[in-house]
Amino acid sequence: MNPNEFLLFAFATLMLNLTPGSDMIYVATRSTTQGTQAGIVSALGIAGGCLVHTFAAVLGLSVLIAESAVAFNIVKFLGVGYLCYLGITSLLSKNTLSTQTSSESAPLKKIFWQGVYTNVLNPKVALFFLAFLPQFADVHSEDFKWQVLVLGIWFNISGTLVNAAVAVFFGKAGRYLNQLPHFSRIQNKVTGGMMLGLGVYLAFAKQKL
Repeated sequence: MNPNEFLLFAFATLMLNLTPGSDMIYVATRSTTQGTQAGIVSALGIAGGCLVHTFAAVLGLSVLIAESAVAFNIVKFLGVGYLCYLGITSLLSKNTLSTQTSSESAPLKKIFWQGVYTNVLNPKVALFFLAFLPQFADVHSEDFKWQVLVLGIWFNISGTLVNAAVAVFFGKAGRYLNQLPHFSRIQNKVTGGMMLGLGVYLAFAKQKL
């Protein structure tokens, strides 16, 4: 993994984490109904779930390499296809960020573990980690698993910071929520185009494998 690939990963990670999704909606809802602290605790719970997916991806991909390099490359190219699918889906999506979903008041400990469970039990998150992380790691390197681990941790840190910012915003500025649907639609289009372009780029960049 060279510096340019890492910068590309960091940019793609930031754009993805800025895209409204189930995690962001959960954090925004908690912040709106129970305050900023509850939202930040939710973000930390989601971070815990992402760590589980990161370690699972490291172990699973390492085993796959050991068993069959061909199978691993197939997974990589399927991952490229999945990224393109995410891009197209995001471009066509009309979903917007909404915090109208009811959320019962709960103690912070329960909120934290709800964030963990919600993330860990989401198969789309597991699929995403398996598709996204190996695209930026060097399969031929002896440090491959450590590269995947570092990428996963970076993704998690970026996502947690974004979710914490969402918690602060929704906790302090709830009366401005009506402005967000327009932002969400624009963000979906920008992220969709970026992900589609990233998938196409990686499809050609990884042909040497």
